[in-house]
Amino acid sequence: MPILLVGSQKGGTGKTTTTVNIAAELARVGEDVIIVDCDKSVQSAFTWAGDRVQDDSLPRVHSVQATGNVREVLKDLKTRYSYVVVDVPGHDSQEMRTAMTVADLMIIPVRPSQFDLDTIPGMVELIETAQDMNPKLKAMALLTQVPTYSSATEQDEAKEYLRDYPQIPLIDAALKIRKVYRDSIPAGRGVVEASNSPAKAEVQVLVKEIQSWL
Repeated sequence: MPILLVGSQKGGTGKTTTTVNIAAELARVGEDVIIVDCDKSVQSAFTWAGDRVQDDSLPRVHSVQATGNVREVLKDLKTRYSYVVVDVPGHDSQEMRTAMTVADLMIIPVRPSQFDLDTIPGMVELIETAQDMNPKLKAMALLTQVPTYSSATEQDEAKEYLRDYPQIPLIDAALKIRKVYRDSIPAGRGVVEASNSPAKAEVQVLVKEIQSWL
């Protein structure tokens, strides 16, 4: 079963928000999903899953914590769940590097800002190194925290920048700046369970696209 790794070399990109919303949508459509929270300093995804279990009306998202070399942990979980979604620290880490050696797809959240885009060349190097051990590893960039106003040019500029890195194709879906992403977190919900908002459609399109790449 697929291992989805959500990671980047920079914090603040919406990595954990992406992780929990992917997991919530997979659970909503009937998949048996587990989040592996590999951030030993801030266990946000693990806490979210713990809050979620308090609401019996929500489909279960399992969760565990794992740090250090997580390769064997992920290989074991892959045999027991239909999807393993891995949230690693927002920097270059042992957790990210070892997860890359067994992941099927790495999703790299990136905001449409130059500071975030500047991490892409380094990510290409890490991915190519990991592919020596794990040839099946695919990687995709996901634009997050995209401005919603119609005159915004940041998204187009980011797309143009990423075209120079075909090793990390850009996911068509994008997650925009929407209050519902923040509001759904305390209750352990994903935006797909919050309302019929544009954010719900964004996540559903994202998950369908992820599944098409696996």
